[in-house]
Amino acid sequence: MLDINKIYEAREKIKDIIVDTPFSYAPYLSEIAECEVYLKKENLQVTGAFKIRGAYNKIASLTDEQRACGVIAASAGNHAQGVALSASKFNIRAVIVMPESTPLTKINGVKHFGAEVILHGTNYDEAYAYARSYGEKNSLTFVHPFEDEEVIAGQGTVALDILDKCEDLDAVIIPVGGGGLISGMASAFKAINPKIEVIGVSAKGAPALKNSYDLKKAVDSTSVRTIADGIAVRDTSEITLGHILQTVDKFISVDDEEIASAILFLLEKQKLVVEGAGAVGVASLLHHKLEHLKGKKVAVVLSGGNMDVTLLSVIIEKGLLKSGRKMNITVTLIDKPGSLMRFTQILQELNANIVHISYDRTSISLDYGDANVTVHMETKGDEHQQEIRRILKKEGYLRD
Repeated sequence: MLDINKIYEAREKIKDIIVDTPFSYAPYLSEIAECEVYLKKENLQVTGAFKIRGAYNKIASLTDEQRACGVIAASAGNHAQGVALSASKFNIRAVIVMPESTPLTKINGVKHFGAEVILHGTNYDEAYAYARSYGEKNSLTFVHPFEDEEVIAGQGTVALDILDKCEDLDAVIIPVGGGGLISGMASAFKAINPKIEVIGVSAKGAPALKNSYDLKKAVDSTSVRTIADGIAVRDTSEITLGHILQTVDKFISVDDEEIASAILFLLEKQKLVVEGAGAVGVASLLHHKLEHLKGKKVAVVLSGGNMDVTLLSVIIEKGLLKSGRKMNITVTLIDKPGSLMRFTQILQELNANIVHISYDRTSISLDYGDANVTVHMETKGDEHQQEIRRILKKEGYLRD
């Protein structure tokens, strides 16, 4: 378990750079989960994620000689921005190695803080290997996203912030990727109040650390695939696993569908943009993975908010379809004047609001003289959609 004094020292070092992010009661989520839920909104942190805490603490702990040479990191996300901003505060060189597939918005976000960006490799592991090699050749200090005591101590300061606002917690739910955040936070909670239950949540598509926790030994995964890219870590860290096995009481996982619904829930009900990695804790409560917490006071860490806007639009679209607020149908009409008008008139009478319509008379699957019409419309829930289908079947537009 990490020495609590290192976490207090980290808090002192980073106090002038970080934001005291809100710790707020979540009424809608509390009602669903049947417990008293509070959200620690690290998505509102400087750079949009908690990672700045560990990165800054690490760079603040370097010697003058190390700072003079500069730092290097491998990351396609929040750690990259944390290192870049921290280095800029100390006016030192920072090099960030990112996979070649990294979105332009993330590359520009890192460059905005003055860091040099090197694009290398098709994935994080290739970028990581190159960063290690490049750093050794150029005498740059490597800032690891989680396998570093100073970084872990910095992340642990989130726990101190929570305890300042709420001393009588029963449990805390923390996202887990490489394990740096939960290692630091769990060490702090167990040192200050061992009765607080520490629960880790990972993505099912990145199972390495969860499997390692269950087996009590380090095992790696062959691949990762999840919308929670901030916690999509393939290999297990022996260092963070050691902390987790000693301090974490429960470790669960959630799938991408559950994560997506949590992202949409937070956007609608909490007015918060939270990335997939930051939403896993909320997903665990929304989908009743932690029934033993009913009636208890629970903190959930929203670890980051740097959401890919393209992915967010897909999540919103799918969420609207699943909740019955949007409906897509395709019908075949006789391609003659008035056919489309009659069809849309029926939808108007059913109070379905058309938002997009396409008309195709050239598909090879059609008989001569027919046309496919695809309609995207806003609806008022499942009952409304059932009524639309019933009437369209009655009028001959849909078959059983």
